Amino acid sequence: MTEHAEMALELLRDSSQFKWYVIPLLLLVIYVYATEVERRNWNVFFAGLALWGMDLFNEIWNSLVFHATGRAPVWAATGPTAYQLLIGLNIEICFMFAVMGVAAAKMLPPKETRIFGLPNRPVLVAINSAAAVGVEVVLNKMGVLTWDWSWWQPEFPFLIWLIGYVPFFAVCFWVHDMKTVRAKAITVGTIFGIDALALIVFGTLGWV
Repeated sequence: MTEHAEMALELLRDSSQFKWYVIPLLLLVIYVYATEVERRNWNVFFAGLALWGMDLFNEIWNSLVFHATGRAPVWAATGPTAYQLLIGLNIEICFMFAVMGVAAAKMLPPKETRIFGLPNRPVLVAINSAAAVGVEVVLNKMGVLTWDWSWWQPEFPFLIWLIGYVPFFAVCFWVHDMKTVRAKAITVGTIFGIDALALIVFGTLGWV
């Protein structure tokens, strides 16, 4: 087991790490979504949830990688936290992803708008993903988000971009552009349903 994995495990679901700022952060996340509900802005509401659910899916398989290898997860959250949910996910990161999809969806231009002569959705998926990877590289350099596998490093960020973020924004924008609220709700419900099932099953087995 790597040193970074050990550091993250020491934090994992340790209630003594709790900080009271979690409560106002939770209320801010609730407020962000309540605002979209008030405006009946279902495109943004469900797009935000879609990205959040996709991140949780990534965090689950990251935990399973650690369980399977016994060496290290693909990424580990090792910095100070108010609560460590999974080996690569603390409560601060969780709330950040809860808001990220809303912010990205609210900045979407109409579908017919082109960027550099190209359809805007793929371009914005690529740009947003690259910006997120840039932030991760900074966090890695600070030592609070650690990478112990040679193929997941700042020197070769392609996989971080492709696996870590492109699916998040692609699904976020896809859900945003769905024609009906029913389709959005079913898709988001499926994502969170898979997440919940995985957490129940693998949590019961002690794998996450």
